[in-house]
Amino acid sequence: MSDQLPGDPMQYVSPQTREAQLDLDAAQRDEPTTLSASEIRDRNDHIEGARDALIVADDLTAGYIPGVNILNGSDLYAKSGELVGIIGPNGAGKSTLLKAMFGLVKVGSGRVTLADQDITNVRADQLVNLGIGFVPQSNNVFPSLTIQENLEMGCYQAPKKFQERFAFVTDLFPALGERRAQRAGQLSGGERQMVAMGRALMMDPSVLLLDEPSAGLSPILTGEVFVRVREINATGVTVIIVEQNAMRCLQIVDRGYVLDQGRNAYTGTGRSLATDPKVVQLYLGTLAKA
Repeated sequence: MSDQLPGDPMQYVSPQTREAQLDLDAAQRDEPTTLSASEIRDRNDHIEGARDALIVADDLTAGYIPGVNILNGSDLYAKSGELVGIIGPNGAGKSTLLKAMFGLVKVGSGRVTLADQDITNVRADQLVNLGIGFVPQSNNVFPSLTIQENLEMGCYQAPKKFQERFAFVTDLFPALGERRAQRAGQLSGGERQMVAMGRALMMDPSVLLLDEPSAGLSPILTGEVFVRVREINATGVTVIIVEQNAMRCLQIVDRGYVLDQGRNAYTGTGRSLATDPKVVQLYLGTLAKA
């Protein structure tokens, strides 16, 4: 499998090209599927494992343009209190899967359930009230607002929760309380991620979806973000994280999924995926040697 980005490399202006475009290019490739039957997880295992799960994405197809699917029968589940990771090459549909679960990309077939309630294609603002938080990869803070005002926006739909949740979030991230009057636009990338995650926690979600929280951060700040993700999970929040930093992701998650061309290629515990020879060869590359 090539390590090259999907599509014509000359079409990529910068490393920050939106994954939506990468996903679209991947869906439009003429390359045949390289996954064998043995590399595609048995759906019976998914059905069995999802029986008592908190949130389930079941056989999803979805895309940004009608008739062009990015997800091609993707499955995922997370049990209460689990930390689940999603890795895979650029254009595999990782961010699209999160967005489909959060109502930002229309699901064409399949369904998403939360505590056995069908939430397929439910609007994002309604999902927040139902207990799902989402932190996008970029543009995830209001730069002209202070840290406190950003957190206030997090519970806009339930302002009476602010004092209680502000105390919870600033206990988890003490620096946010200490610097509450500082504008978010003046913060470093890592600090902005803390604000973004804190804001998503303001509505007391049972599930938190994180889209590449370490993107663009230095190694030191990347390590801090992963520590914070574990701390959030330790409070009882179910966390589903998409990451390009695949090896580091697999080191902290309970279970992981490897997506390729919009479908599940491999799944297992973080440890088993990190040491699987085929996963290492095909998807981890030099990261596995770090």
